[in-house]
Amino acid sequence: MERHRVVVLVLEGAKPLDVGIPAQVFASRASMPYEVRVCGAGPGLVTGGDGLSYHVAEGLEALEHADTVFIPGYREPATTRPPAAVVGALTEAHRRGTRLAAISTGAFALAATGLLDGKRATTHWHYTKALATRHPAVTVDENVLFVDAGEVLTSAGAASGIDLCLHLVRRDHGVGLSHHVARRLVAAPYRSGGQAQYVPRSVPEPLGDLFAGTREWALRHLAEPLTLQSLARNARVSARTFSRRFVEDTGYTPMQWVLRARVDLARELLERSDLGVEQIAVRTGLGTGANLRLHFHRILGTSPTEYRHTFSA
Repeated sequence: MERHRVVVLVLEGAKPLDVGIPAQVFASRASMPYEVRVCGAGPGLVTGGDGLSYHVAEGLEALEHADTVFIPGYREPATTRPPAAVVGALTEAHRRGTRLAAISTGAFALAATGLLDGKRATTHWHYTKALATRHPAVTVDENVLFVDAGEVLTSAGAASGIDLCLHLVRRDHGVGLSHHVARRLVAAPYRSGGQAQYVPRSVPEPLGDLFAGTREWALRHLAEPLTLQSLARNARVSARTFSRRFVEDTGYTPMQWVLRARVDLARELLERSDLGVEQIAVRTGLGTGANLRLHFHRILGTSPTEYRHTFSA
């Protein structure tokens, strides 16, 4: 079988784990129908992130014969732009039919080509807003592990790069080979791309101090009925004014914010207590276990049981 040619493009500030994931997953070995090469914008030393550097033997000419190109994440993506030669080489590779896949902040380099315009994409949760601001034509989805848009793919933080790589192995050669690779890596064989990134909190950080006191009050009373009217009364403004200005401050309607705060509290109780799902539903103001499961899945893309299995001490 002719081997699928994978090239890992190492940019300045490249993150070590992001570089290593595709190199390890698609490693050239007898059991794998892939071969891996690593290149940079030019041959020689590439300064990486986290105190590591890379010595690459090839420059962008390596992309000319690639079937898939991975762009690992790199430092300072929101304030730096990839070299024009890199953008041009990626664009030309895509024109030839090469598949392009970004891990974490590598999405910024891929977005610079314009190939993500009009498509869904993701990146590490810390940079989703920056990606959306810099590339407004890209539909940035902050709540998924990876996005498969055909011949351009993006993933969230480093660990989801493994999920993306296994997804591509499944797409190319089926479940059997992807499970073989997962066993070799001692990794989860399958996590859906639609599963949510586990951000520290699903409640957004406030953009200012407007209604901060009311938000703190609401967090102390999540187990009780909370309505737009009760929140507005606490803030001493009309419900209409409260709703409008709350959206301006947080990006969420008041009741969307309350729901996410309740899910955050449920996450904490699942991690740190032995309470059952029904008990947690009562303590968080979600009422019933069925209601908790419904909203938990909508916001996080997983079940309370699976979340506890993953994160509980």
